[in-house]
Amino acid sequence: MKKALMALSVVGLGILSVSSVSAQELAAQKIPLDPAVKVGKLKNGVTYYIKKNAEPKNRAELRLAVKAGSILETDDQQGLAHFMEHMNFNGTTNFPKNELVNFLQKTGVRFGADLNAYTGFDETVYMLPIPTDSAGLLDKGIQVLEDWAHGALLDPDEIDKERGVVLEESRSRRGAQQRMRDKFLKTILGNTRYTERMPIGKDSILKVFKPETIKAFYQDWYRPDLMAVIAVGDFDVAKVEASIIKKFSSIPAPVNPKKRVKYDIPLDGSTRISIVTDPEYPQNLIQVIYKQPNNKEKTLLDVRNNFAQELYNAMLGQRMQELTQKANPPFLYGGSQYGDFLGNLDSYTSVALAKDAASLKTALTALLEENIRVQKFGFTQAELDRAKKDFLNSVEQYYKERDKTKSSSHVQDYLDHFLHEKPFMSTEAYFAFANKHMAAVTLAEVNALAKKYITEKNRAVVVMGPEDSKNALPTEAEIRSLLAGAGKDVTAYVDDVVDSPLLAAEPKSGKVTGEKTLPKLDVTELELSNGVKVLLKPTDFKNDEILIKATAKGGYSLFSDERETGIFTSFLIESGGVGPYNQTQLQKFLAGKTASAGPYISELTEGIAGNTNPKDLETTLQLIYAYFTAPRKDADVASGILANQKAYLGNMQKTPTPEKVFSDSLNAILTSHNPKRTPLKPESIDKVKLDRAVEIYKDRFSDASDFVFTIVGAVKVEAIKPLLEKYLGSLPSTDRNDTFKHANIYPPKGKIEKTIYKGLEPKSRVALVSSGEYEYNPENNIQVEALQEVLQIKLIEALREEESGVYGVSVSESTDKFPSGHYRFTISFGCAPENVEKLVKRTQEEIARIKKDGADPKDIDKFVAETRRKMETAVKTNNFWLNYLDDNTFLGDDLNEIFEQERLLKSITVATTRAAALQYFNDENFIKVVLMPER
Repeated sequence: MKKALMALSVVGLGILSVSSVSAQELAAQKIPLDPAVKVGKLKNGVTYYIKKNAEPKNRAELRLAVKAGSILETDDQQGLAHFMEHMNFNGTTNFPKNELVNFLQKTGVRFGADLNAYTGFDETVYMLPIPTDSAGLLDKGIQVLEDWAHGALLDPDEIDKERGVVLEESRSRRGAQQRMRDKFLKTILGNTRYTERMPIGKDSILKVFKPETIKAFYQDWYRPDLMAVIAVGDFDVAKVEASIIKKFSSIPAPVNPKKRVKYDIPLDGSTRISIVTDPEYPQNLIQVIYKQPNNKEKTLLDVRNNFAQELYNAMLGQRMQELTQKANPPFLYGGSQYGDFLGNLDSYTSVALAKDAASLKTALTALLEENIRVQKFGFTQAELDRAKKDFLNSVEQYYKERDKTKSSSHVQDYLDHFLHEKPFMSTEAYFAFANKHMAAVTLAEVNALAKKYITEKNRAVVVMGPEDSKNALPTEAEIRSLLAGAGKDVTAYVDDVVDSPLLAAEPKSGKVTGEKTLPKLDVTELELSNGVKVLLKPTDFKNDEILIKATAKGGYSLFSDERETGIFTSFLIESGGVGPYNQTQLQKFLAGKTASAGPYISELTEGIAGNTNPKDLETTLQLIYAYFTAPRKDADVASGILANQKAYLGNMQKTPTPEKVFSDSLNAILTSHNPKRTPLKPESIDKVKLDRAVEIYKDRFSDASDFVFTIVGAVKVEAIKPLLEKYLGSLPSTDRNDTFKHANIYPPKGKIEKTIYKGLEPKSRVALVSSGEYEYNPENNIQVEALQEVLQIKLIEALREEESGVYGVSVSESTDKFPSGHYRFTISFGCAPENVEKLVKRTQEEIARIKKDGADPKDIDKFVAETRRKMETAVKTNNFWLNYLDDNTFLGDDLNEIFEQERLLKSITVATTRAAALQYFNDENFIKVVLMPER
């Protein structure tokens, strides 16, 4: 399990029941696969994986995996593996033209958000979530997979229509990152096919390839011996297996199939260095990649040995994080980790984001020194003990939630098994194995990995920076000198640990002074003696999860003339630690616990957010109490954070990307250039004062009487009351009546059009905004949501499917209640510069059509189906209820509003969508902002 904590699934290990198992014995035992997964293979070669999993209920996750990607393309097929993925949504045997998307939308499946696919170098994967509570839908979903497997029509007219869409997807990816990647990839990988077959392909081929060329790729590689069908969900396994066998057995096995060549990346022992710059790249980045042969897990000894790798990554990650918490950090961000790389390789990769070009050598030196520090002195036993605690705690969490794990998490395990030969153990087996063998992982064993990972052979170094800083970047000779000489004076790591109680004294408990139940919501509302209100919602959605959120009105809006300090206040305080612990010490203190909580101050609110479990609930509440009563100022950490932030903003200002220029310009127009909404600049950081931040923080958290705590999850009301009385009932209270000072900044009225010229690539961005005053209530809100969705559906059909002018189009809506009602619709898309006006005109025509005739009834049905399906699964999650209760309490909305959904959905008609379009797409309040390439 290369990513052990992300690939849990498995069996009881009776084979390991003896008290001690030797390495030789483990090496002789293959990794047992989860017996709850039905794995089979049809005569024609199709592999299938089926698992019953009732989370979420009445849902299934279906996948079709094909071991064919861009690496298999011939010279004249470059980009056609990905193009083939597109064509499977544009006409198959049972779903001609766009009928597939249309059918699935009617069932509540959203195109893009739910229904999707991806193409990589070595594989193509199709993803289909499907409801299972309607007769025949699951069987129909398996039919969709079969159509993808061998029923693509590949109609020449549909191919020609899709060319524009794929070319727009290619256009959207152009920019500094792509240009730089194209420069350094061949240098660091050498002469390998992976540098010649990027999945997006070549525009020159995409524009003119003949239908026969893509049909040849489909016939050669979409074949049963290279395919797997995966089904996980709330269904009858036997029925699903029968459906898969019936449908996929009809696919004929290929006669004289092409050999599926496996391409490798050669290791020649050299150190390869690539220094690349670009006029639109704002940052200074360095990577050191130590390439390693892929380490496949096949036996239980491999699983056991992988523990050491996980622990190594965790401990070095902690050390790297500590470096950024110094007064003068060596980089903005830094990290080192062993993991998958590409093709037949793994890699140990060290990466750092430097403050500027002149600091790249400092950043590289710091990376190398941390690696060498581990090589020379190793980790400490205390570090290892903490990492083991964290690892086992994570494994225990997965174990406790084994019957509440979502189907979407399971399907990835089986994809990895089919595509990459990664085994999938059951959660029970992995839990038992980890607890049995973790203790035997020694410090010497983990320390030895540094010598294995960090070598002078098979290295690659990539430096990326702005074009105008080219002369300040380190040269290849300087990099080789640093590689050869770094770490000579490095000293052993000093483990900074504090062993003190989190709280200096026991809080003096308050009392529950009021209690009422909200039976429809299954919520208990408690009033504590200091004025704190608590909303408790016990759930069984997760076995071991408790989510906490507290909100009060005020925020840094009360200090509007100190906006910059206000923005950074909670971040600076939390980064300083709490009570007797600085941030580094706090993380070590919490090792092995699921206890996280932290303060926040936004413009209008302040509060606390946290997550925990029943076992560590008291520690989490102690942490919350400490953030109220014992905030900690750390001038060195604050200095480092602000210096890094200033450097980052300076880089972005010096070399702004086209996307940032466009975003900032749009923001300025939408906020009437109000200084309270201007993006932060380097000089903004100079206005941030730590001492004032401490004063603001203490002011905002000095009175808990107006805080509402929402607690959702594995809680019992009577059992939690004493803890709430002790830690929340004892919070400071002055009983002041707080509110916020809303800036009341909204888009200006009238018509505004602006064109921004920025960027080297022939690509444009378009934003169309309609806004105005609004009566905020549930009835209007649902009409706005419906209008947003039906317009999104229509614009995808019009701009993508019919005009072939965009890869994607977004329609978003927002409504505000405070200080007065306001709404905003934003339509945005990317396209070719020459198509801007045509696509804007088509967009306006679609809006005009809804204003004249109302929405298509079929689109209304799709919105209703999508909303119902989305809500069915949302209400079975703790996160939904945490945010729903917190948001509605803040807004003063009726908490029972959720039970009005069916009534509200039934209120949507053709007539109401027409009325909404007429009201909210007011031609008198219209903003159009366009990004065009530089002239």
